[in-house]
Amino acid sequence: MHTEKTRGHRWVLTTFEDTRAAASEVAAIAQRGLSILTPDLEPGLYDHEKFLGIVKRLVLAKRCARVRVLISEPTRTVRNGNRLVGLGRRLDTYIEFRNLHDDYAGHREAFLLADDIALLYRVNNRRWEGIADTHEPAVARRYLTLFEEIWAASETSRELRQLRV
Repeated sequence: MHTEKTRGHRWVLTTFEDTRAAASEVAAIAQRGLSILTPDLEPGLYDHEKFLGIVKRLVLAKRCARVRVLISEPTRTVRNGNRLVGLGRRLDTYIEFRNLHDDYAGHREAFLLADDIALLYRVNNRRWEGIADTHEPAVARRYLTLFEEIWAASETSRELRQLRV
């Protein structure tokens, strides 16, 4: 269990490789769930073998765990394909995809939240620069509140249900 006295690992992300490593490290912190805001499931990031293994272990080890993914560009996701979608189909009780509501179409941030503790954050989803922290509850909660707001307004992705992976 996480305590407020826990020290996290905080670092600056500058490359795709930094971001991919951070996604796995942040995801590994989760005990209850992951919340992801992404343009298109970013191939190589959210379908990387290590990340997928962490997601699978989380949802199979913790019956109450959930992975929620908001996607701003579902047609690009369908065109690119992604193994997280395939995992989500097999474990659809635990993994859900929603298309970003039109009211948030101009939203450019991308982030990954582990519970309300850890985060990977990029101000521009077209760039790999950002920050990651394995213990930053105040900031993680702020982005989780934003995620919850967008999630509530958004609809389940029909495109990803039909996607062949």
